[in-house]
Amino acid sequence: MLLSALDLVPVAEGVTSGEAIRHSLALAQELDRLGYQRLWYAEHHNMPAIASTTPATMIALAAQQTQRIRVGSGGVMLPNHAPLQVAETFKMLEALHPGRIDLGLGRAPGTDQVTALALRRSREALLVNDFPERLDELQELGSGQQISHPFVGVTAYPEDVPLPPIWLLGSSDFSALLAAKLGVGFAFAAHFSPDRPDLPMLAYRRQFQASDTLAAPHAILAVSVICAETAEEAQRLASSMQLSWVRLRAGRPSKIPSPETALAYPYSAQEAAVAEGYRRLQIVGTPATVRERIELLVARTRADEVMVTTVTHDPAARVRSYQLLASAFAN
Repeated sequence: MLLSALDLVPVAEGVTSGEAIRHSLALAQELDRLGYQRLWYAEHHNMPAIASTTPATMIALAAQQTQRIRVGSGGVMLPNHAPLQVAETFKMLEALHPGRIDLGLGRAPGTDQVTALALRRSREALLVNDFPERLDELQELGSGQQISHPFVGVTAYPEDVPLPPIWLLGSSDFSALLAAKLGVGFAFAAHFSPDRPDLPMLAYRRQFQASDTLAAPHAILAVSVICAETAEEAQRLASSMQLSWVRLRAGRPSKIPSPETALAYPYSAQEAAVAEGYRRLQIVGTPATVRERIELLVARTRADEVMVTTVTHDPAARVRSYQLLASAFAN
């Protein structure tokens, strides 16, 4: 089983953003040592619990401090950016770390609608559904073959470096079918989507068309995991993210609360239902339990790779979770 990691660069209560970033870079070094396949950074905005607003910055820092692991975006929210800017940024990263960079792309804003408007600068840009056109433009700029968009003659530098492999991220059939049509990798966001992952992932595999960059389908299943030596400790650690999710959904986002705060929180009936809904998305338990649940999901989805995101209040517990998971699949 190929294991990878998705890092949101979580910011816990009592911790500064700078400290959270340093914790994530230390985690990157440990994931590299443990043999994880790749490490991706997400793009989110206007969320106090998440410091990964600019994946390219984290990629550059993490790639510089690791030796082997692939580092990429999970993902760049393409509608927030000019394709030329994305092409230039990731070609530069590829020039610095050849063969180790991934370009994961999403079509959601990665934030609320008001913040999305601040990013995109107009209501027209916020409402338009031009992701396929932006993706075509990005690929043409990346390959140096500007033939179908109005910017013929514009070159994405450095021109002697290819665009890193593209992955489409999603939680629906749209990205799965587009990835299959284009012959690129696909990652399903089961770490936050309540929808069944097997339907889009199997559709991607069925309809995949080989391309110059990818000869066979490669599907990643992203899951939320907290692994600990005991089931009780894993559940205690998981309570932090459950409360954080409730606050986010209620329009009261906060930094990641401690387990003590989360376990003492007086949930209303409505909040308890939201917390329970998120708990069902998490895979929480001992190494043996977590491995069993992941293997069942892999069998259903035919995932080629599992990408784990782990959010805890304590950065040491987060590192330990990834260590236990790696050991569980090494046996």
